[in-house]
Amino acid sequence: MHTSASFSATVRVRLDDSPGTFARFAAAVGEAGASLGAIDIVRVERSTKVRDVTVQAADASHLDDIVAAVSDLDGIEVLHVSDRTFLMHLGGKIEIVPRNPVKTRDDLSMAYTPGVARVSRAIADDPSKVWTLTAKQHLVAVVTDGSAVLGLGDIGPEAAMPVMEGKAMLFKEFGGVDAFPICLATQDPDEIVAAVKAIAPGFGGINLEDIAAPRCFEVESRLQDELDIPVFHDDQHGTAIVVLAALLNALKVVGKELGDVRIVTTGCGAAGTAVTKVLLAAGATSIVGCDEHGALYEGRPGLDAAKLEYAALTNPERLQGTADEMLAGADVFIGVSVPGAVSRAGIAAMAPGAIVFALANPQPEIDPEVVEDIAAVIATGRSDYPNQINNVLAFPGVFRGALDVRARTITHEMQIAAARAIAEVIGPDELAADYIVPSVFDRSVAPAVARAVSEAAVAGGVARVQLDVTQ
Repeated sequence: MHTSASFSATVRVRLDDSPGTFARFAAAVGEAGASLGAIDIVRVERSTKVRDVTVQAADASHLDDIVAAVSDLDGIEVLHVSDRTFLMHLGGKIEIVPRNPVKTRDDLSMAYTPGVARVSRAIADDPSKVWTLTAKQHLVAVVTDGSAVLGLGDIGPEAAMPVMEGKAMLFKEFGGVDAFPICLATQDPDEIVAAVKAIAPGFGGINLEDIAAPRCFEVESRLQDELDIPVFHDDQHGTAIVVLAALLNALKVVGKELGDVRIVTTGCGAAGTAVTKVLLAAGATSIVGCDEHGALYEGRPGLDAAKLEYAALTNPERLQGTADEMLAGADVFIGVSVPGAVSRAGIAAMAPGAIVFALANPQPEIDPEVVEDIAAVIATGRSDYPNQINNVLAFPGVFRGALDVRARTITHEMQIAAARAIAEVIGPDELAADYIVPSVFDRSVAPAVARAVSEAAVAGGVARVQLDVTQ
């Protein structure tokens, strides 16, 4: 049973002040399959002690079982249980703070009226000055309609808010980018596009998040056409960038080249389509995508518009069959679909030096333990296995780099540059089968990605300003 801080609680207990009482508490926690964390004394009473004990569980029901187990013990009274994840979210996780103090009349007169009027007039006379005289230069809108939130699905804009706040935290922590959640009470593409266009003047970039396919494709495409700031659907392109980075390093481990390998994917939705497009742009030549009915190919009946486009880009030989059948002789499997999408037998039929990216989260397409003896390199979307494919490696640096040169859009070349920068953080002497992507806490990643993205934007002619070579 895998315990996690995301299912942890601080349990306040009153224990009889006698030998062995806490040992019985700890034993009950252990027998319930939980892990003990911090142990703090709150106060000492005449014949009892009150302690705060942090426990980690596997899920919410497991947490309830742990509390029930210790509540039944003689000499132990559970006073209160505080879910640590909910405590982190109390009052929200982000706030707006001024960059300059307002302590005197002079400060007020410059920050607001009457002095601010001169700044507004300067922008009205020269709109390009909005980039230097406002927060636009470091501000991103994180926009969702709440229709595809994590693995929860269509839970609505209010319930999506904690996720968008979390995204904003990561933007700031890893990229130095200020981000603000915009949760829209509509799932109509026309209304989403209109709303984002209406707020766009105040932002330097738009990060689309947790919008269901195929609506996300239309929304992103239209906004990219109609706005002159970067529009980036992270569920698609953030995933694609990190997958490419990981694959570039995995191929080095097994001694193969991207242009030579045969790739099979499962999942042809938003993430799967973006992964395929960026791999093709980076030099991949042989990709077969599979959905629940098998391989996609031109002419297959019943394909929707998105899958028709996917089929036109891939599988030129029009191979037919299940995902397992397509894996025979393949070099790379990339899953962005559902648990059980492929089997051990399918992976076993792959070419020597097989690379398996099973990225469905929280349950991979195939558990790493099932294929660890037959796959040369394995990556997942989970933090409890090596080689986690995590978008945090990409989006903070991508937007930092785009904002630094005031990019008008984010091109495939910028995405590929980001992927190569992530891959190159790991030096040749460090690269290994269980270390093909850097840690999300490696502080060298975002600056490296930002620099690469800025340079690619300038080279591609989508930057408003040149990169500051002194950075």
